[in-house]
Amino acid sequence: MSELPPCPKCQCVYAYEDGPLIICPECAHEWSPSADAASARVFKDANGNVLVDGDTVTVMKDLKVKGTSKTVKVGTRVKNIRLVEGDHDIDCKIDGIGAMQLKTQFVKKA
Repeated sequence: MSELPPCPKCQCVYAYEDGPLIICPECAHEWSPSADAASARVFKDANGNVLVDGDTVTVMKDLKVKGTSKTVKVGTRVKNIRLVEGDHDIDCKIDGIGAMQLKTQFVKKA
């Protein structure tokens, strides 16, 4: 018998499988074991280095800022990034420009 993970909501260890879902008998929370693997997405920069929250990255390409005439230049260092799910992988604040979202394919770990 395989060990099932505890309930992510209440940490109950008596969870059971029902078809493709795992169900908690105490709080009735249902989740998919494949959803746990998907939430553990690994973010990598353009060189294949793993990125984590709080890293400092360097921009590898001139990036136009949508809606303005400003450009993020090559070599701009971005400190304290936050990794998010979605179209753009990085939330950050760039000096002189403000809050932005970047794609990991245009940055390298500093």
